[in-house]
Amino acid sequence: MRIPKHIGIIPDGNRRWAKCAGLQKKDGYTHGLKPGLDLLRLAKDAGIQEITYYGFTTDNCGRPPEQVKAFSKACVDAVNLIASEPVSLLVVGDKDASTFPNELLPYTTRTDLNGGGTRVNFLVNYGWEWDLAGLDHPGRDRRNICRELHSHDISRVDLVIRWGGMRRLSGFLPVQSVYADFFVVDRLWPDFQAEDFAQALQWYQKQDVTLGG
Repeated sequence: MRIPKHIGIIPDGNRRWAKCAGLQKKDGYTHGLKPGLDLLRLAKDAGIQEITYYGFTTDNCGRPPEQVKAFSKACVDAVNLIASEPVSLLVVGDKDASTFPNELLPYTTRTDLNGGGTRVNFLVNYGWEWDLAGLDHPGRDRRNICRELHSHDISRVDLVIRWGGMRRLSGFLPVQSVYADFFVVDRLWPDFQAEDFAQALQWYQKQDVTLGG
């Protein structure tokens, strides 16, 4: 199989899942923790070198306070779970804002844990405007542009997988994802199944990866 080196994960549908389960919207996020860890292990077994999870965005912080508190805590819990695995971990987002969880500050510098391994990036309080705000007349040189991103330690994304049926990137790493293939899973994220990931990899085999050439 032709395995993507770097996959991006948009774990959408937590609030809709909670509503269908008769719960409050804020209660859906904790049910997305185990799927994230399961996916990491599947990706490692498949030979994926790098994986980026979309945690929450600066725009998400405009939601009701109880939801903001819930998804912020879920991101902290998710990162702590990932930190128990053999990974090279980096949390990327606007750490100077009040909405960035203080518990994740130690991971804003890439850290090898448990011997290191798969490069795992977690976007927390991330905004594409924030990411591009450091660009200082980079010209047309792609390397210069990438070096000046706040997310400069995240490589080009080969495949983005979005759960929850929505067909939009929602500001996910706009520079690194510019030539990424985009696979949508209709299943809501808390209902994640291993077959979702397998189908995405099978679909990726059929794509003509040209990077514009």
